[in-house]
Amino acid sequence: MTQPPLRIYHLFPRHMNLYGDLGNIIALTMRLQWRGLAFEVIGVNPGDRPDFGRADLLFMGGGQDRGQKLVAAYLETMGPDIRREVNDGLPALAVCGGYQLFGHYFHTYEGDTLPGISVFDAHTEGGSRRLVGNMVAELSNAAALWASTEERAGESAELRTLVGFENHSGLTFLHEGTPALAKVLVGSGNAGDGCSEGALYRNAIGTYLHGSLLPKNPHVADHLLSVALRRRGYAGLPLAPLDDQVELRAHAAALERARTAHTAHLFES
Repeated sequence: MTQPPLRIYHLFPRHMNLYGDLGNIIALTMRLQWRGLAFEVIGVNPGDRPDFGRADLLFMGGGQDRGQKLVAAYLETMGPDIRREVNDGLPALAVCGGYQLFGHYFHTYEGDTLPGISVFDAHTEGGSRRLVGNMVAELSNAAALWASTEERAGESAELRTLVGFENHSGLTFLHEGTPALAKVLVGSGNAGDGCSEGALYRNAIGTYLHGSLLPKNPHVADHLLSVALRRRGYAGLPLAPLDDQVELRAHAAALERARTAHTAHLFES
């Protein structure tokens, strides 16, 4: 029997797609295609009434405050359905502006309050300074991240780090008990203090890493795909390995740049 296509729901692709975030969709679909697995990308736009019960994976990228204002009310109407599915194990990746709106609210620097959908127990306050630059972070909650992909847990040190590019003025504060995705080694991170990066809730990942994230971090892409396929009941797990030499060279090059930059004193094991 032919495996039905994996359904990737792309939230607000026209409004929330900054700094190469579309590359995350490309990475996911190419990694499925290279393994001979069928997929379907479904764009969710303002005014749509999608059935999130049919989704296998959610993605929402970043956007300027203007884009967030345009989609926040529509996302709020979808919030109960998204929370229900995430609570049931649906994997999701929310980047920057999407990450902010997956929290409780985003209070902008201009004084507007944009409602979030409370996937993450966190909130965001607009800041007066943009936090821009390459980031390196260590997966401080690797045990949770690899819970469904034990086959990669023992691999190289590159798979314990994340690399990407942050560009945000919002400061995200994780509430008590909300685990961060990673510990910042180089960069500003959630609250601009160089401590934590991103958030985890069940199989949902929030992050400030653009660049885009998944092409240079194939371990995270495969984690999301493995969770989605396992939840679907796909029997062909663990996923067949791919030749990730190019992706891991890009990852390693970002790590090396961080070690030799003027912030290298922050990069300590």
